[in-house]
Amino acid sequence: MTLDPAELRGTFEGREILIGISGGIAVYKVCTVVSRLAQAGAGVTVLMTDAATRFVQPLTFQALSGRPVYTSQWQHSEAHDPQHIAIADRCDAVLVAPCTMDMMGKLVTGRTDDVVTLALSAVDRSSKPALLAPAMNDQMWGQASTKRNAARLEDDGYVLVGPGVGWQACRHVGTGRMVEPEDLIEALRRSVGG
Repeated sequence: MTLDPAELRGTFEGREILIGISGGIAVYKVCTVVSRLAQAGAGVTVLMTDAATRFVQPLTFQALSGRPVYTSQWQHSEAHDPQHIAIADRCDAVLVAPCTMDMMGKLVTGRTDDVVTLALSAVDRSSKPALLAPAMNDQMWGQASTKRNAARLEDDGYVLVGPGVGWQACRHVGTGRMVEPEDLIEALRRSVGG
């Protein structure tokens, strides 16, 4: 899929996109998403779990987005507003990619023990699209608990993008791999009305 840069600019220019990143090898694909959104004129704010920072350094996303990257729910605690509320209020859409099995479980149960889940807890999903890009091993995707969590998240207003089918870092071929950056950008484009 080839995405037209002019069309992307028409959709994303001036929009605020919140990107939450949890820990999985597919983090490297999110670099392309952040870069393309920034090139299209979007304001991109990146939040990373501790596990995500072990795959790609926050500095990479800071360079690509041109903004600070949040890695702790305690970051910027000197602000007059709780930072996670301000971040959630100003975004037009949210994408969590990769959304691991653990992240899905946290979102279903309402845990807010990292900066990504904390910010998502403050997003009004009735007015702002919240997309999740599952990424895990095919055996993990096939677990009954994952299927229940996926259904519950959709009931709660999240939109699942994927997972895809193909080669996985664990040397398996199957369902669970995160979809490609172009698919994520297209899903975001559709979600914000482009």
